Amino acid sequence: MPEGNANVEIAAHLREQGAEHPGAEAGHRRRELLEIFEAVLLALVALATALSGYQAAKWDGVSARQYATSSRLRVQSEQASLTSNQYLIYNSGTLTAWLQAQVSGDKRLAAILARRFTPNYRGAFVAWLATHPLTNASAPAGPRFMPQYRDPYAAQAATIATQASAEYSRGVDSRDTGEKYVRLTVILAAVLFLIAVGQRFKIRNVRWSVLAVACAFLVYALALVAMYPRA
Repeated sequence: MPEGNANVEIAAHLREQGAEHPGAEAGHRRRELLEIFEAVLLALVALATALSGYQAAKWDGVSARQYATSSRLRVQSEQASLTSNQYLIYNSGTLTAWLQAQVSGDKRLAAILARRFTPNYRGAFVAWLATHPLTNASAPAGPRFMPQYRDPYAAQAATIATQASAEYSRGVDSRDTGEKYVRLTVILAAVLFLIAVGQRFKIRNVRWSVLAVACAFLVYALALVAMYPRA
């Protein structure tokens, strides 16, 4: 028998078998649909994993910058506080010398020392003198206890310290957000594992069941992606 006629007969025989067993063609179509569905799931998992990893890295960088900014502000606050203490020590020493000169009756030295106070301290010193501190026992203990006393460096140190604390808190929040994206990556890895395991089963119902669980995890992961902030 010629080879061409044999091929024709084989093709005709296969067509007859397909006509006799329509369920086989339907089963083949369902398998194809299942494989397409799995491919779509894998594509979604890949995209979500890439986005999650990218956001985790971005938030890690954001938190690092915020921690660095907080540290820089802390240093500035400490510098301003140190300057405030240095001015306070200077003014306190000058006040002590003024009191000694005043008590000893050296008016000229006392006048010179009174002019040596820093501008923010001098106004409080003048107001303090008005309370007659040398004869009035109820007078404030010194100019720094007067309401007129203002220490700009101490105020600056407090303001910068508040900013440093706020920046540190933002860094903690950013770090937590990055860790959320890391946990999301773990969930997506579980989805990928379930899809891979499901493909090993030949029983259709078992395979669909595993895919249903994977879909549930994937929907949950995608909902988290939509909820989490972006860096």
